[in-house]
Amino acid sequence: MPVEITWWGHATCTVEDSGVRVLTDPLFARRLAHLRRRRGAVPPPEAAVADVVLVSHLHSDHLHLPSLARLAPGTRLLVPHGAVRAVPGLGRLGLRVTEVRAGDLVDAGDLRIRAVSARHDGRRLPFGPHRAPALGYVVDGRARTYFAGDTGLFDSMAEEVGPVDVALLPVGGWGPYLGPGHLDAGRAAQALALLGARAAVPVHYGTYWPIGLDGVRPHEFHAPGDDFVRHAARLAPGVTVHRLAHGESVRPEAAR
Repeated sequence: MPVEITWWGHATCTVEDSGVRVLTDPLFARRLAHLRRRRGAVPPPEAAVADVVLVSHLHSDHLHLPSLARLAPGTRLLVPHGAVRAVPGLGRLGLRVTEVRAGDLVDAGDLRIRAVSARHDGRRLPFGPHRAPALGYVVDGRARTYFAGDTGLFDSMAEEVGPVDVALLPVGGWGPYLGPGHLDAGRAAQALALLGARAAVPVHYGTYWPIGLDGVRPHEFHAPGDDFVRHAARLAPGVTVHRLAHGESVRPEAAR
């Protein structure tokens, strides 16, 4: 399973497989609206080096135009169908934008990338109608890596996504409470048990937090990674979980 995963914070990861660098939901900001980065340095310039970039949905902490502007001109960018209409700035970045729906396949070098369903409100908030769905992606090369984006559990998850070798699963959020369409640490462990993964990396926690709310339910910021490790040990005991620090990399096959 020769794949290397680097977690840069929030939902931003680099997946290196078969000589191809795949970047997920790039967010390179110190501050975003009412959120500030409380843990981990802003990712270095090399984090923006990618052959293909995956955007899971239109929320600004996942589709962040200033971060996408750091990509090299001509970089391949996969976004949910309808994103260009909903976010016109996408067309002015000089990137090769491809809109995809669940089930679509895109080849990138020796990788095949498959868009899969997610259960999450994919609108460009705080305004706007549903013009683009939320998606996850399965990156299929020498390993099969699932990037969930933001999602809740859904009945067809195992059928649509699995089996996979590595699962990058959200286990928290950026505020004191998770709304519907999210995985917390316990539900993420349930998803892991369904997917047949051999390794997992928890993401989407412990990075951003609302300004002025440091003292409100702080365990929701600090605890999800460790909670996921604990729940996964109970619900998916055969899976190796790698709880990474910001900027840390792992080769799951070397750590087994």
